[in-house]
Amino acid sequence: MTTEMQEIAITEEKPLLTGQADAAKDAVELAARILLDQGQEHTVETPHGVLHVTLHGSRTSRRPAILTFHDVGLDSKSCFDPLFKFEEMQEIVKNFTLIHINAPGQEEGAPAYPPGYQYPSMETIAEMIPAVLQFFNFRTVIGVGVGAGAYVLSKFTLANPDAVEGLVLVNIDTDARGWLDWAAQKLSSVTSSLTEQILCHLFSQEELSSNTDVVQFHRERINKASNLVNIELFWKSYNGRRDLSLDRNYTFKCPVMLVVGDQAPYEEAAVECNSKLDPTTTSFLKMADAGGLPQLTQPAKLTEAFKYFIQGMGYMASSCMTRLSRSRTTSLSSSYSMDGSRSRSRTLSQGSQGGQMPPSPSQTMEVSC
Repeated sequence: MTTEMQEIAITEEKPLLTGQADAAKDAVELAARILLDQGQEHTVETPHGVLHVTLHGSRTSRRPAILTFHDVGLDSKSCFDPLFKFEEMQEIVKNFTLIHINAPGQEEGAPAYPPGYQYPSMETIAEMIPAVLQFFNFRTVIGVGVGAGAYVLSKFTLANPDAVEGLVLVNIDTDARGWLDWAAQKLSSVTSSLTEQILCHLFSQEELSSNTDVVQFHRERINKASNLVNIELFWKSYNGRRDLSLDRNYTFKCPVMLVVGDQAPYEEAAVECNSKLDPTTTSFLKMADAGGLPQLTQPAKLTEAFKYFIQGMGYMASSCMTRLSRSRTTSLSSSYSMDGSRSRSRTLSQGSQGGQMPPSPSQTMEVSC
C-alpha cells in the first residue's frame, strides 16, 4: 500500500512539458471557438409545437441571454450571422449567451409541411417562447427581432414583461394589415412570385432596382429553398397578424431601441411605433445607407448602437466605443403632423471623444448614422 502511494505521489508531482501544456491550451481554445461559431442545435418541445433553436455560449451566465427572432424569408443564420459574427460584436458575444430561435419549419433544410397543415399564428408563435427560456433555464432575455421576428418578440414582451430586460426591434410594424394592404397583397400574389413578394418586404426599392449583391444572394437562396412551402405559410401568418394596439398606457415596460433603414419599406411603420412608446425608455435609430436589412448591410453601425443600448441597461460599462462615438450625429425626434408628414429636425453634433455614454433616456432620440 505504501509503495503504491509513493508511486502515485511521484506521478502527480511530475510537471507537464511546456509544449504539451501550450498544445492542450490551444486545443481547448480552438474547441471553444468552434463551439461558439457553430452553436449547439436543440429541438425544443413547446405546448404549440417544436422549435429549432441554436445556443451560443453557456447556460450558466448570470446575465440575461440575447434572444433573437428572424424575419420572413430568412432563418436565424441568414438573418443574424453577419451581425453576431462581426468582429466588433465579439466583445458582446463573449459576455452574453445567444439564443437564436427559428420560426416553425424555417430552419435551413427543414422538411416541408404537408398540404393542409395549419401553421401557427403570430400570437401562437409568441406563446412558444416561454418554453425556450424554461428549456435553457434563463429567467430574463434581451430580445433582438427583425420584421416578423420583431412583431413576435413584441407580442411575447407584452405578455411576459418580467422576462424581457430590453428590446431591439428592427423594421417593426405593430399594425394589422388594412383592407387596402390586403387588396394590394392579393394583387401582388397574382402578379409576383412568392420570392419577389418577400424580397419587396425585406429590401428597399432602391436595393431591388439596383439588384444589389445581397438581393441577388437572397433571391437565389429563397428560390432554391427546400422548405419554400413553409416559408409561404410563415409569410401568410405574418400578413394575418393582429394590431398590437400599443399606446402610452399599454406599452413595453423595458428599454426599447427601434431600428430602421432610411429607405426601408417599414420606415413609416417604425416611426408610427416610436410615437406610441414611452419616450423616456425608447431610442429611435434611423440608419443612412442601410437599406431594408441594416443588420446585413451595416453591421458595424448597428453593433456600436447595440453597445450603447447594452451600456444604458447597466451592462458592459467599460466597453470600448469605436465608430459611432467618433463619427455620429444625433437629432431630436422629428415631430409629426396628423397626416404623418415629418417636419425638419434640429441636428446636434456630438463631440469626437470616444467612450461616451449613450444619450439620456429622458427623451427619444433619432440617430442618423
